[in-house]
Amino acid sequence: MIVTRLTLRDFRTYAVADVRPGPGLTVVTGRNGSGKTNLLEAVYFACTGRSCRTGNERECVRFGALLTRLELSCEDTEQRHVLGVGFQPGEAKRLQVDGTPVERLTGVTSRPLVSVFLPDRLELITGSPALRRAHLDQVVSALRPARAATRRAYAAALGQRNALVAAIRTGHAGHASMPAWDAELARHGIALMADRAAAVQELRPRFAEHSSSLGLTGNPDVIYRPRSKAETAQALVAELGERLESDLERGFTGHGPHRDELVLRRNGRELRAYGSRGQQRLGLLALLLAERDALTDSRGTPPLMLLDDVMSELDAGRRARLVDLLRAGGQSLVTTTDLTHVPGAEDAGVTRLAIAEGAVLAEAA
Repeated sequence: MIVTRLTLRDFRTYAVADVRPGPGLTVVTGRNGSGKTNLLEAVYFACTGRSCRTGNERECVRFGALLTRLELSCEDTEQRHVLGVGFQPGEAKRLQVDGTPVERLTGVTSRPLVSVFLPDRLELITGSPALRRAHLDQVVSALRPARAATRRAYAAALGQRNALVAAIRTGHAGHASMPAWDAELARHGIALMADRAAAVQELRPRFAEHSSSLGLTGNPDVIYRPRSKAETAQALVAELGERLESDLERGFTGHGPHRDELVLRRNGRELRAYGSRGQQRLGLLALLLAERDALTDSRGTPPLMLLDDVMSELDAGRRARLVDLLRAGGQSLVTTTDLTHVPGAEDAGVTRLAIAEGAVLAEAA
């Protein structure tokens, strides 16, 4: 599914913009602060119905405006679709596909899949395990849309068990219903662990391959590290029962898939703690490219790659290898302050856009 056009109004620094990326590599140039990152965020917002940069989406509405509106056209060899997103702070988002309202865009199969690299996204490598768990669950949902409900079911059961733990702790409930909630949590937990493990197994060889291509040495690897050792729901129920007293002391459930970890390593050491910033950057790029390949095999189409300022900390050789990987298949948008930082940017088949002061100009010179 290729994005052919994005129109937006009152998004970040843009009053009005009409963007037409190419089907392959599109290079977006402009000075720092000109609106390049805002443009990538707008594409992501239009594809998913949410921001990739902030949890406070009021920031996405241009200063002085009441609301923002985005419309994205996409197509493949057989069909064309239009996604619409309207957002006014304090009101529910208005999401549409081909003019029909939908509850969420992420569950729509006719939208482009999208993967994003932002400099701040290194937090996915360096930040808390919760960030990596959430990312892994998004990958699972993208690879197998039918499995997205498993994570939601587990979260609902966890919320119910935590409420019961809190009630028992304060003397407002007894233990009688705990076995039922342990069984419910374990049933969904085992399924969630299996989904995560299967997804990481798909990523591992691809991660190693792309790490090598980008020059990340030292036997790089990505592994899934579940908190539980259980292989059956019954075994997980037993683990939960053994830890009930400590849960009552804490006031919440301290064991289960909600404490799992996704680990990126080289030479057996975690990139999070022992990798340089450059190595962490390469690890994140390799992970996103591995996910692109897995999604291409699973869904029959590669995701749109959005890469912001990705070239600034890469040497010339790694820049060339990254561009080769991007141009090998699928659609990508790459931002840069200097067109010469993107090898082959002047080649035929590469689309060039210039950004200045919140406006999309003619093709970059």
